[in-house]
Amino acid sequence: MSASVSATAAAGPVRCPWSRGDELYLSYHDEEWGVPEYDDQALYEKLVLDGFQAGLSWITILRKRENFRRAFDDFVPEKIARYRPAKIERLMQDAGIVRNRAKIEGAIRSARAWIEVMEKGPGFSKLLWDFVDGKPKINRFRTIRQVPAETATSRAMSKELTQRGFKFCGPTIVYAFMQAVGMVDDHLITCFRHQEVQALAKKR
Repeated sequence: MSASVSATAAAGPVRCPWSRGDELYLSYHDEEWGVPEYDDQALYEKLVLDGFQAGLSWITILRKRENFRRAFDDFVPEKIARYRPAKIERLMQDAGIVRNRAKIEGAIRSARAWIEVMEKGPGFSKLLWDFVDGKPKINRFRTIRQVPAETATSRAMSKELTQRGFKFCGPTIVYAFMQAVGMVDDHLITCFRHQEVQALAKKR
């Protein structure tokens, strides 16, 4: 074995550059990011957390995710939809989460919109996945610079969600959400997860 091959093997698998530098980011990249998610409630949680990320880094949200789950009743929309002003004030005093009133109130409004979609619409998962015909779009980007911040699909999904009453769901937030829940595979083609998440998609 050559020295260069040996050094590459010792360094471990090739990953998307953004996952470097933090163990929490690393495990999120290796285990969650890009894995197709079809569960209605899990999709609500991820969309809300992506909304809380606006203006912040995703690692900030990841570090607080368990605190968010505790504070927001494990992201059960039926519970969040019933939050009253007193609960909002308690959340505003919770140092374990991002204390932004507009985002907290947005999560509540989105929970009510989610219930509406579940009870009178197609269901949240179907509503979202129909934008990609029910299966992940496989991209073949070689560099981070090639990855878009938003697309025509994310703009269309954003418009639909906004019209239905969801908050903090602009096209850029929605595209980050689509990447995270596997509606698009944006792992770089050099990343070991590019093929793995496609295999997971086929199993589902």
